[in-house]
Amino acid sequence: MTSATEAISVWVRQESQSQDAAGVNAMMDLVAAEVAGQAISTERIAGREGLGDHLVLRAGPQNGQAPVLVLSHLDTVHPKGTINGPLPLRVEGDKFYGPGLYDMKAGAWLALQAFREALSEGLLTRPVTFIFTADEEIGSPTSRALIEAEAKGARAALITEPARQGGRIVTARKGTASFEMEIEGRAAHAGVNHALGRSALREAAHQVLTLEGMTDYEAGTTINVGQLKGGTVTNVVPQFASLKIDGRVSSLAAGEDLVRRVLALTPRTPDTTLHIRGGMNRPPYEKTPEVAALFDLAKGLAAEIGFTLEDVPMTGGGSDGNFTAALGVPTLDGLGIDGDGAHTLQEHGLISSIAPRQALMKALLRSL
Repeated sequence: MTSATEAISVWVRQESQSQDAAGVNAMMDLVAAEVAGQAISTERIAGREGLGDHLVLRAGPQNGQAPVLVLSHLDTVHPKGTINGPLPLRVEGDKFYGPGLYDMKAGAWLALQAFREALSEGLLTRPVTFIFTADEEIGSPTSRALIEAEAKGARAALITEPARQGGRIVTARKGTASFEMEIEGRAAHAGVNHALGRSALREAAHQVLTLEGMTDYEAGTTINVGQLKGGTVTNVVPQFASLKIDGRVSSLAAGEDLVRRVLALTPRTPDTTLHIRGGMNRPPYEKTPEVAALFDLAKGLAAEIGFTLEDVPMTGGGSDGNFTAALGVPTLDGLGIDGDGAHTLQEHGLISSIAPRQALMKALLRSL
């Protein structure tokens, strides 16, 4: 292994699923240890709701200029034990496998090194705020307010989520919505009094078709009913059912329309009731002229380093970049390692992408 892969291995071996507060906090300890003794102030924000801490690093000249904001999350989707079971840490050619390595510990690590190097070499011309969060993979419930507070007035936001499709970066993401629907019908003996029952599962079937019928690929809106639960045993007409629903939209207006339509749904089956809650979780991140200008800067810096940088069309996955972009902060995302297999047992990064991506992050911190 190279020195970079060895260092990243330390981070990957420390498993840190979002709900494992101890594991996430151990990751924050690793970051804090790396910056100890440097001219970097650290603020550790205690976790809540059973989740891990957040860590805020600040450095650079305090000259009154708007800061650059860098965002990385250190939580992963992989449960503890994954590294000793179905996804062991290993190198196969250029592919570097491990749970959370691609999404996004390698990107967080290389960005931290770029930050430290730019600081020690005197390259920072404005303040930099670097936030490591604990809960991005579950929707950033305890970090969103922190991110938005730090983003207000920032010069730019740089997000170290993994690169896409051959190293391309992200300049637009769909907004995400989440809903839960609870359905109540009327229980009855399925053999003796079937006609008296009002099946919550029958009503759920109607609602699934209605909800998924809201998908409009041309408009960029999708609805996915990801969970349907209900019933007890086969000889009882089910009284209760529930749905969990994911929505993706390409604009604020589309998000408002989707929320209105979902919350306005009514029962199709007589004598059943619906209880629906939810709404937008992450606002859309659109490629504004300011985002396009920031991408052009990054593209030029990449060319100086020696590689071609491209971006992808608006992607359906959300990130903390959605929050910064919605505040009007020019945002670049997907600045982390190249690779594939996020959230799967084939998750891996490409070793060959570490050095150029680190150099790009350093150049951005120098140039902004």
